[in-house]
Amino acid sequence: MKRLMISGCLGRMGRLIAQEAAAAGFETVCGIDPGAGGEAGFPVYPSFSGELPAADVLIDFSAPQTLPGLLAFATARGLPCVLGTTGYAETDLAAVARAAASIPVFRSANLSRGVYVLRLLAAQAARMLPGFDIEIVEKHHNQKQDSPSGTALLLLDAVRAPQSRPVFGREGNKAKRAPEEIGVHAVRGGTVAGEHEVGFYGSNETLTLTHQAQGRGVFAAGALGAAAWLMGKAPGLYGMDDWLGAGQ
Repeated sequence: MKRLMISGCLGRMGRLIAQEAAAAGFETVCGIDPGAGGEAGFPVYPSFSGELPAADVLIDFSAPQTLPGLLAFATARGLPCVLGTTGYAETDLAAVARAAASIPVFRSANLSRGVYVLRLLAAQAARMLPGFDIEIVEKHHNQKQDSPSGTALLLLDAVRAPQSRPVFGREGNKAKRAPEEIGVHAVRGGTVAGEHEVGFYGSNETLTLTHQAQGRGVFAAGALGAAAWLMGKAPGLYGMDDWLGAGQ
């Protein structure tokens, strides 16, 4: 079996990935989590260090502050990485790009196949509906820390034109919409796994594209699929286009 290391293994996504790993052909050899000592069914370490066992690939669903130690460890070991964490700053993304010069790194704000197709459809709709107003709405559970979601930003990049101006929420009595705006709105509540809507509003007609994640299992399946695909690849920065073929 392929040997898997999970960063953020005691979080919601980390536990789910560990639960689904064996069915996807992986043996979870260890996890990394600041809460080391929690029950996981495999060794859990508080941070990246030289004492960690050998692995074939690493999946990360932790937090941006984990990234420096993760990249230093992975590059030292030549370990392929799947990064599913969101909320990265520009400096973080630059560090990921530097690491990808020596190891294969797969990064995506959303590992769902459905969201991947939503991004392609939204980009096509934006090209075919010039002059339409575009609004993006994302909904997540009440414990999500970053806003707007990484997926909402991914969709924003798919539909924006050079003259576009993102507006993150609106309030006040001078909130009239300008033609070049793209509204991005966040809803937080309950246990919502993830819902994203891209609306195109024209004169007397509306087109709405929506994806609903009905459980986090879709993201675990995507992470494990990406990890299996990444193993054996040359150093470089990879994403959903590379894995699913639309970029080829």
